Amino acid sequence: MRTDDLDFHLPAELIAQDPPAQRTASRLLQYRRGERSIEHRTFAELPALLRAGDLLVFNDTRVLPARFMLRKPTSGLVEGLFLHETLPGHWHVLLKNLGRASAEPLHFVDAPNITATVVRTAEAGEHEIQLSTLEPAARLLERIGRMPLPPYIKRDKGHDPRDAADRARYQTVYANAPGAVAAPTAGLHFTEELLAELNARGIERTFVTLHVGMGTFKPVTADTLEAHAMHSEGYEITPTAADAINRAKAQGRRVIAVGTTSARVLESQPADEPIRAKQEATSIFIYPPYRWKSVDAMITNFHLPRSTLIALVAALVGLDEQRRIYREAIDREYRFFSYGDAMFIE
Repeated sequence: MRTDDLDFHLPAELIAQDPPAQRTASRLLQYRRGERSIEHRTFAELPALLRAGDLLVFNDTRVLPARFMLRKPTSGLVEGLFLHETLPGHWHVLLKNLGRASAEPLHFVDAPNITATVVRTAEAGEHEIQLSTLEPAARLLERIGRMPLPPYIKRDKGHDPRDAADRARYQTVYANAPGAVAAPTAGLHFTEELLAELNARGIERTFVTLHVGMGTFKPVTADTLEAHAMHSEGYEITPTAADAINRAKAQGRRVIAVGTTSARVLESQPADEPIRAKQEATSIFIYPPYRWKSVDAMITNFHLPRSTLIALVAALVGLDEQRRIYREAIDREYRFFSYGDAMFIE
C-alpha cells in the first residue's frame, strides 16, 4: 500500500489548540460499518449508542510531564524531553539546541540545584544524561516538568499560561500507571460522570496499559507502508483484564477499544487463543488489508495524514470509507488531533 494513499489536506484552523470547556462537549462522529452510515453527535451521547454488555477496553497509562528546560554554561537554553529512565539518575532523553555536547554540566531551569551531564549521544537527537540526583524521574518531573504536548499544539517556550490546564486536560480521568510521553487521546473525552452512566447502563470496562511513546507521532516517510519501521511500545495485560476480555468474547459481546493504543494491545495477542496476562512490547503495524482478531468496534480521535494511526483506521473501515469519513469531518469542521473531536466506529 502506498503511503500517499493516507494523505489529505487539513486546514490549519481545524487543528485543535485547546480542549473544549467540558470533556464530553467534544463532537462525536458515529460510523456504522454495516450500513456505511455517518451520524453527527456529541460525546455525551456515547452511552446511548452502546449496548448493555459491551466491554470498553481503556488504556490507563499516565502521561508524565516529560518536557523540561536545561541551561548551558553559556546561558543558552536546551529543550529536553524525557523518554525513560535507564538507571537511577540516568535518563534517556531527546535534546534540542544542545549543540556540541561537552562534559560541562547543564542546569535544570526550574531546579537550578540539579545538573545533568551528557554521557552518551545517539542518533536523531537522543542522548543519555546523568543527573546530580537519584530522585526518581517521575517524582522530579511532577515538580518541574511540562506536559509533552505534540508539536502541532502551540505553546510558549519555557512556560505558558495554559500549563496548569494542560496538566489536567492532557490526561485521562482514569490515568493510573505513569510512563507515557503522549496521551491516549481517545480517553480524554471521558468524565467520572460519563463512566458512572456507562455503569448504570450495564456497559462494562477494563484496563490495559500501553505507555505511549513519541513514535506515535512519527510520520510514515517510506513510499510504502510495508517499508515503514514501526516503533515498539511496552504494554501490560493484567489477569483481571484478560479474564474480562475472554469472557466478553466467549459470550459474543462486543469488545470496544478506546483508542488505537488499546486496539494495538488487543490485536497483538495470538488469534484463536485465550488472552493471557502478560508484560511485553508490541511493534504491531495495522494497515489495510488486515484481519481483525479481537476488536469489534473502536473509539478514536481524528489522526494525522500519513500516520500509522490513520492507517489503522483505514484497516478498520476500508481506505475509501476512511477518505469519505475524513472529507465529511473536514467539511463539517470537526476539530482534529489530540485535543480534537472523536469518532465511534462500530
